Amino acid sequence: MRIGIVCYPTYGGSGVLATELGKALAQKGHHVHFITYQQPVRLNGFVPNIFYHEVQVPTYPLFDYPPYETALASTMVDVIKNNHLQLLHVHYAIPHASAAYMAKKILEQEGLDIPVITTLHGTDITLVGKDKTYAPVVAFSINQSDAITAVSKNLCDETYSTFNIKKPIEVIHNFVDVDRFNRKPLDAFRKVIAPNGERILLHASNFRKIKRVQDVVKIFNEVNKQVPSKLLLVGDGPERPTAEDLSRCLGIYESISFVGKQEQMEDILAIGDLFLLTSEYESFGLAALEAMAAGVPVVSTNAGGLPEVIVEGVTGYMGDVGDVKTMSEQAISILQNDEILQQFKEAAAQHAKKFDIHNIVPLYEELYERFLEKATVS
Repeated sequence: MRIGIVCYPTYGGSGVLATELGKALAQKGHHVHFITYQQPVRLNGFVPNIFYHEVQVPTYPLFDYPPYETALASTMVDVIKNNHLQLLHVHYAIPHASAAYMAKKILEQEGLDIPVITTLHGTDITLVGKDKTYAPVVAFSINQSDAITAVSKNLCDETYSTFNIKKPIEVIHNFVDVDRFNRKPLDAFRKVIAPNGERILLHASNFRKIKRVQDVVKIFNEVNKQVPSKLLLVGDGPERPTAEDLSRCLGIYESISFVGKQEQMEDILAIGDLFLLTSEYESFGLAALEAMAAGVPVVSTNAGGLPEVIVEGVTGYMGDVGDVKTMSEQAISILQNDEILQQFKEAAAQHAKKFDIHNIVPLYEELYERFLEKATVS
């Protein structure tokens, strides 16, 4: 198959999943063309059958804001025609689904029919999509897609409750490359972080308010009082200075490492004992799944799609949003006993296999083939 993938090229979940999906499809022999404004961060190194097309947005004094959506639609048309693409898979509704609709209509005028599949990831529905400025376009674009998928049942339900969607939404969960995250920890790395054998807690996010990173710091503070520990905070964003200030106020700044954005999460997760995810909402919780694939149990909130990922009392625990006391107690119960911690680690790694890339990617292939068969029949 010759597939076009449109996504955000950043560290966010939608960009990560879209890139990893494209790489997996290419490894299976499909030709994958990424269309976005810069090379995706996970698209590092040469991969046969993968092609990258940068969206150029010319600037003119007439425009206060460069018309990215128009440039994106035009680039889609150009890439589809010149590379004979068979379908377009767009990730995140705004502005990708609306630009794809425009491209589809342009191509129809030239006698070309290109199926458009839209995958919903989270804030395109729960945050941006609810904004009255965008809501009508979001709903229209989703309804005009040939197929719609969501990364969790929770997000599927949210979409139906937020918009008047007239087409079925198929749930295809996020995935993880279990083989990539199943690696032995580097002892030297672990000793640098925890020289006295302390437990290592982890959190990774974009440090937006919705992630409630201050709760992570507060939980760590309580854990560290009973179980000597270190905390690695991976990522960057607007709430990082606040988290740093809080850690200083609590007197635990020296026990926390703010390591910024990191591409090789598998190396960091390999040394972890517990992953903390205190978000106000997660459409799925890809960071939690990656942690589990590395054999790291998770203590999280019970928000959004996280209950679809975490098995309560088996791969970790969940607490209500903002309930630092409960989540601290849950974390301590896992970390204070070596045998219990090992049980959680093994269960987390085993459960993550359910979401292995080799189980999920074929579901997308089946979806693609369904529409390509329709196009062949017509």
